[in-house]
Amino acid sequence: MKREVLLEYLHSGAARESLAGVYGADADAAAVRLLELTEEFAQIFPCAPDSEALLFSTPGRAELGGSHTDHQLGHGLAASVNLDTIACVTPNDSCTIRIKSRNHRMATVHLDDLGIHEDESRNSMALVRGLAQKFSQIAGPLRGFDVYTTTTVLRGGGLSSSAAFEVLIATIFNHLFCGGSLPPAQVAQIAQYAENVYFNKPSGALDQLACAVGGVIGVDFGPCAGQQPPEITHLPLDLAAYGHALCIIDTKASHASLVEDFAAIPREMQQAALCFSHDVLRGVDYDQFFRDLPRVRALCGDRAALRAFHYFHEDRRVCRQMQALEQGDFPAFLQCVRESGRSSFLYLQNATNYQDSRVQPLGILQAAAEELLDGAGAVRIHGGGFAGTLAAFVPLDRLERFMAGMDAVAGPGACSVLHFRDTGSALLLS
Repeated sequence: MKREVLLEYLHSGAARESLAGVYGADADAAAVRLLELTEEFAQIFPCAPDSEALLFSTPGRAELGGSHTDHQLGHGLAASVNLDTIACVTPNDSCTIRIKSRNHRMATVHLDDLGIHEDESRNSMALVRGLAQKFSQIAGPLRGFDVYTTTTVLRGGGLSSSAAFEVLIATIFNHLFCGGSLPPAQVAQIAQYAENVYFNKPSGALDQLACAVGGVIGVDFGPCAGQQPPEITHLPLDLAAYGHALCIIDTKASHASLVEDFAAIPREMQQAALCFSHDVLRGVDYDQFFRDLPRVRALCGDRAALRAFHYFHEDRRVCRQMQALEQGDFPAFLQCVRESGRSSFLYLQNATNYQDSRVQPLGILQAAAEELLDGAGAVRIHGGGFAGTLAAFVPLDRLERFMAGMDAVAGPGACSVLHFRDTGSALLLS
């Protein structure tokens, strides 16, 4: 709709009913955020009041199972959450994409230059350029647009703020140039392509899929080996009905120096897979791996072998988690969460970055969380690990004490309660 009409619509409160399908009881607060977003957009990108304006939202995600299994084409389990990145967008009738995020510098990408820029690796312009390159192959010549974004998905907080941003911009491309025809899984894979090839981060697609699709999903990445979309299963998980809440505990530690730590995991898993003439561990028979363990150790080293152990057990564990949710067996689901947490420490070894033995925030917070839970609930390393966050499933009758205890160890506001969101990346108003 026209920008002036959109502003009036948001001012009047009429948008709240439209937003309720995405935000539920938080629709009023969402309408206020979107009004502020649109007003700030107008200050940064002055344009005629009758210019077309569109509003988008992409949620963050919580990883529920499958730590570092996606890049090996295994199984993963994740959910979109009630924190999101929102965007106001207006076509600018040029050959330039301009993206401004609150408290960040403007990113500008010229559509006549969509090659890889080595000096852009690891910044947002690389992501936008990669997305534009892929969408130009799908939709033909593109036109420029202006974007202003704000977010409640904390950067570095383990909720995939980067994946939410990638999927948000990919969703904008999809609606502007493909009429919204691309399914969420394809949008997620395009976002993964930009991250892998242009941003130079060797990740799987579980984060992007959770942000794009919405709800609680189990993902089988096996079909991707044949260039097919992953198989996605929507799963029931009403935590309140089970008397639990999902808490995310932020270590508040920086990921800035951990690029190599993250990259080493897929690299070492691939090294183990290559011992059996496969590029990823999904194609390796576990029994053969175990029989040939001495050879894997000799060729790849013990840490690579341990990380392969983690993959095999974690992959099967996700399948057990999915089955538990389908059968309504929440205790079995929690047991898998506990086992995943232990596997991260013992085999995957993403609990610490090994650069300074005095700094091990994930280990300390997991120990504190397990002490506070005292055998109830479950806790595991959340997302990529090394710094980041923990995810804890906490009984409601212990929630207040648990949050206070974790904040006492990690600092005020470190522990937050999240809720699942059924809607993935979406065009909200147009």
